[in-house]
Amino acid sequence: MKLMIASDLHGDAECTVTLLRRFEESGAERLVLLGDLLYHGPRNDLPAGYAPRQVITLLNEVRDRLICARGNCDTEVDQMVLDFPMLSDTACLFADGHSYIATHGHHSVPPLREGDILLGGHTHIPSFEKRSTDTGTTYLYINPGSVSLPKENSPHSYVIIDGDSVCFYDLNGKLYRQETIGERGALC
Repeated sequence: MKLMIASDLHGDAECTVTLLRRFEESGAERLVLLGDLLYHGPRNDLPAGYAPRQVITLLNEVRDRLICARGNCDTEVDQMVLDFPMLSDTACLFADGHSYIATHGHHSVPPLREGDILLGGHTHIPSFEKRSTDTGTTYLYINPGSVSLPKENSPHSYVIIDGDSVCFYDLNGKLYRQETIGERGALC
């Protein structure tokens, strides 16, 4: 199953339009959004294309292809205007022999099994790394960065996962990093 992973739209309609165009072009079956959909929050500058009402319309149009986890800027009021569930702190996906746990990343790591793949946002910095829990369980952590407010000189970005291939793209559709998931989530 081909998945697109994105996070931290923060109400930027211009970036959301581009992301959804890339989603259609990619042929991905699902768009997994890792939270912070509509608002920028008090610590972030207002995104250039800030128009949350437009983002609501854009996301509602693809609601049947979305899987979402709640971000720290997402509220119950947001759920009232969105036609898809987005208030769960985690979402679990099973595809191509891998277990994915999708979360925003502002809470502690959810319970994981050896080899799980944790999809997280929140930091606005792309990442692909092997990590361990306090109990020694190893897992793969993938962060797509931010669609609208990237940090630490990273690009506006998203990730496409297709089987064992993990590709990081900038919002222009340019591939800038490619990784491989090994057996049970191990790095190759």
